Amino acid sequence: MRAALEQARLAADAGEVPVGAVLVLDGEIIGHGYNQPISACDPTAHAEIMALRRAGQRLGNYRLPGSTLYVTLEPCVMCSGAILHARVGRLVYGACDPKTGAQGSVLDLFGEFTGKVARLNHHCVVTRGVLAAECGALLSAFFASRRAQPRSET
Repeated sequence: MRAALEQARLAADAGEVPVGAVLVLDGEIIGHGYNQPISACDPTAHAEIMALRRAGQRLGNYRLPGSTLYVTLEPCVMCSGAILHARVGRLVYGACDPKTGAQGSVLDLFGEFTGKVARLNHHCVVTRGVLAAECGALLSAFFASRRAQPRSET
């Protein structure tokens, strides 16, 4: 998670919402990323997507079974879908996202069941709240500094 926090700091330095992610397989970081939707003009350039893309390119396969994704903020629906499609084995996240979190805060995509039957073809083990205070503080500081800046009139 510390490596994901470093990625989040890179996002903040670039003026992006400070979310970072690293994907680990067999104890080695195989993909990393930070939020870049503003600079890339790409709504899909979330930290998780960037890390998954890099890992897939590195391994020559979009499927990443047995890997663990560490991310500083609870993934949204888009990122959760990508995590499922990549067959990531485990997700570890820091801060909860009460506005768009898809791992229990708003939705629980990985917990999709009908009765006792799982409705999705892949399931990912989720660990919540790792270094949550530190991850949340980074986000809070970023948004506090943005609110303190004078707004330009257009």
